[in-house]
Amino acid sequence: MSNITERKPNIIQRNRILALVGAAIIAVPLAAPIILGTNSAFAAASSTPAVAGIVAPAGSFASIVSADKPAVVTITSTMKAEPVAATEASPFGEDSPFNEQFQQFFGQKGIPMPRQAPEQRQSQHAQALGSGFIISSNGYIVTNNHVIDKAMSIKVTLDDGTELPAKLIGADPKSDLAVVKIEAKKPLATVAWGDSDKLKLGDQILAIGNPFGIGTTVTAGIVSARGRDLHSGPYDDFIQIDAPINHGNSGGPLVDTEGQVVGINTAIYSPNGGSVGVGFAIPSDQAQNIVAKLIKNGSIEHGFLGVEIQPVTADVANAIGLDKADGALVAGVNDDTPASKAGVKTGDVITALGGKPVSSPRDLSRMVADLAPGDRQDLTVWRQGASRTLQLTIGGNSQDQEQASAESGKAGPAAHKVPTIGIGLADITDDVRQALNLSRQEKGAVIESVAPDKPAADAGLQPGDVVVAVNQQPVKSAEEAKTAVADAGRAGRKAVLLLIQRGENKSFVTVPFSIG
Repeated sequence: MSNITERKPNIIQRNRILALVGAAIIAVPLAAPIILGTNSAFAAASSTPAVAGIVAPAGSFASIVSADKPAVVTITSTMKAEPVAATEASPFGEDSPFNEQFQQFFGQKGIPMPRQAPEQRQSQHAQALGSGFIISSNGYIVTNNHVIDKAMSIKVTLDDGTELPAKLIGADPKSDLAVVKIEAKKPLATVAWGDSDKLKLGDQILAIGNPFGIGTTVTAGIVSARGRDLHSGPYDDFIQIDAPINHGNSGGPLVDTEGQVVGINTAIYSPNGGSVGVGFAIPSDQAQNIVAKLIKNGSIEHGFLGVEIQPVTADVANAIGLDKADGALVAGVNDDTPASKAGVKTGDVITALGGKPVSSPRDLSRMVADLAPGDRQDLTVWRQGASRTLQLTIGGNSQDQEQASAESGKAGPAAHKVPTIGIGLADITDDVRQALNLSRQEKGAVIESVAPDKPAADAGLQPGDVVVAVNQQPVKSAEEAKTAVADAGRAGRKAVLLLIQRGENKSFVTVPFSIG
């Protein structure tokens, strides 16, 4: 990840987003455990060698398969089995980017967590099966990070059955990519990188790998969608395919009709654990750059910004005077971070980084993740109706740092009416501070009532929410909040942008003005 955590668009969409997260939770890494210890080891692969210039005859992919298959390998990882309570076991491994969603899904839905068989808990080691593909004749192999995560030893089986020990060169959990290397007595068959940016919906693709450990298998399909987000990090830009892939396919290549690698098969959406025709691959254009860095440095230190962001909707753009709904709206700035030191403020819309336009929060997250700590960049923000440029020094990244997020908090109590949007506002008194657990420094207006048939209710506002700012301007009292909302209406705005604090979280909410 790039240390920018993306916030939900607004409070009214929260339930819908949670439902989407629940779905994404079932988008599981493709791993085929051979022997399960007390930890379910995940590793998988679907490999397809790619050689530039190979074109399959009409109705057949035989020439592609015969050229690419020698460069596809099976990867067997052995790791130490660690005790895990049966009710807490995740099949993805403790540090998998999919683990949090897995826990959240089973917890929220009340579904029992998968249990391991009693005899498995006595195992000292766990083995996991995955795939990979050779990209250089001297033995560099690409696979998924979750295939080799926490491995004590790694074994690679070539297409001809030769088994060789492998050395881990580098891994990046945030992109779920890893590179291992083997030493062979002769030059190895390789596959070539392709251009995933050229893929279009409906293009034919092949997936080759070792599903369930039964042996190399080739499946064909088409590109079903682009830019899929599985909520696992800043590099979520998956290619969705309908070629059947299963546990054991992770880390294997996805190839186009010229035999070139256009993706790395990584996960499937499955309500039952098997392929239902919804698979996901990391685009080659993204993977190739990360793999090159891993080979050169052994690791990647991603950039860190330190903001909480959310999308700019059409209502938000209208409320703050932006021409179009592009950019990343800053819902919060963490203290003592590169963003705060550069002068980024809550309510800013980040529109460009390093001269490159930012269209969405995901764009910003990816751009920051690709930068190195210490890089100096111009950061362009939209603030109070004007564009301005800030000088930013990218910070260092750690596993514990968040990139940017936008969650909403909880509600509470608090008599002035603002009929144009349908809320009643009151000043923050000592009783209100105590009831809502607000600090002495907290300023704003508390929402006392929400009319059920007015826009505020539709936007998800609740009694007890605190209005901190109106159209990016901080407010210190109910009267200031009322005046700011009224001014927005008189200025001809179709909506007003409120910064709402609920519990410990802040989030921007756009509320349209009622008509009549």
